[in-house]
Amino acid sequence: MLLSLVYLSLLALPLSVLGQQIPVVDGVIGGVPSDASIASAEAEPRPLRVAATTPGALRVVENSGVCETTPGVQQASGYGDLTATESIFFWYFAARENPSTAPLALWFNGGPGSSSMIGLLQELGPCRINNDTTTVSLNPFSWNNNANTLFIDQPVGVGFSNGDLNVGTSQEAAADVWKFLQIFLKDKRFSNLVGRELAIWTESYGGHYGPTFAAYFLSQNAAIASGKISGIPLNLKALGVGDGLTDPLVQYPGYIAYAASNPYHPLVSESVITQANTSWTQHNGCRDQITACNNGGSDSVCSSAQSFCNSRILDPLVGPFDVYYILARDPDPYPPSITSYLNSIRTRVGGEVTWRSSNSQVFNNFAKTGDWMRNSRPDLETVINAGVRVIVYDGDADYILNFNGVEAMVDALNTKFSATYKTQVFQPYTVHGQLAGQFKNAGTFSYVRIYGAGHEVPAYKFGSLATGEAAFQMFSQIMSNQSLSST
Repeated sequence: MLLSLVYLSLLALPLSVLGQQIPVVDGVIGGVPSDASIASAEAEPRPLRVAATTPGALRVVENSGVCETTPGVQQASGYGDLTATESIFFWYFAARENPSTAPLALWFNGGPGSSSMIGLLQELGPCRINNDTTTVSLNPFSWNNNANTLFIDQPVGVGFSNGDLNVGTSQEAAADVWKFLQIFLKDKRFSNLVGRELAIWTESYGGHYGPTFAAYFLSQNAAIASGKISGIPLNLKALGVGDGLTDPLVQYPGYIAYAASNPYHPLVSESVITQANTSWTQHNGCRDQITACNNGGSDSVCSSAQSFCNSRILDPLVGPFDVYYILARDPDPYPPSITSYLNSIRTRVGGEVTWRSSNSQVFNNFAKTGDWMRNSRPDLETVINAGVRVIVYDGDADYILNFNGVEAMVDALNTKFSATYKTQVFQPYTVHGQLAGQFKNAGTFSYVRIYGAGHEVPAYKFGSLATGEAAFQMFSQIMSNQSLSST
């Protein structure tokens, strides 16, 4: 009943342009652009470069008074200039409690090509966008309550970041993020964070980003320790991946299963499901193409797999419902758009270009390499086996990275905790006695399915809980190096 009331209340809101993370390309969700679409994207005017870049250093606006209005809480925003023509935008918020000892949490949205301001303003930041799309309210369940948080627009060209668009793979993105963090941590304003416990949190295409970034950080730390490179080691202690695309071969059958049966309602007719199943199993169908991609396939093989699978399976199976929250029809007006707000405060926080939720040229770069269909599960396994505390989480009302696929990926993990994980049964996940989901723990690995949540898990509420409250408990426990538990 409560979910029905929420659904009806959302329908009453005015429609707006949303901060969607996965672009619709040539009419296909996550499609591969045609030559004409690529030409159109490349013809888009590029923002003028700001002349006063500082390669290898930060340009910072301190304590702008925007978003975080809690007295005494430090914030800073601006750019880390990787080169004279590549600048990454960041927005940092000190912890509301014990900032001098609190860990550092990084946040990345997905796409590829989508801005991390989505997570900041629609999900887990110090303020949350209001339904009027022009104002914000303080978020009592912000993740900077107990962690210093750093929101990063990456790769270059995403959100407020600007410059040459050279990144087209998750590995290339990882190298740029590492470079940015080296610049950030050597700055005297943030050098006190060196050595702090560090966590990567991400969602959506973050199923690629999170494992790849974390594995890259570990490899760079090892190279520093052996004297092969110089740099600031990153004290990586946690990784959180929400509603993520990690292993497409294992996850794509989840679209078929979820469309037919989920906790709420079927999404399409039996005939559509049958056709999608045929596209999965047929000779040189989706399954065969993803397999070929991950058996040494070229960029074009992997790109073709993305095109085929998303046009034949991912896109048609959602039916008339919103891919990010199936309790609403497409387009869902929630979470409200953040575009107007961000562009109204752009200069106050040091933004140099017009903000856009997603950069089509960046997405096209990734589509060209076929990065979407490459398997990031080996990196995730490496990170888990290295002793990093890892949590994978998913909202049960999300279609686009639904729990059927995500849980199949988790079940397929081959780590030192996998045998134990397979013996576990789901436990009820409660927050202050309110049932909010179900979870499993094994060693330093956890998985949780959050009830009533769409793709952006911290943006939703369930039962008597407030918006983001269930996600905040999860975050707090993991950041405290605890297994997930009920309260």
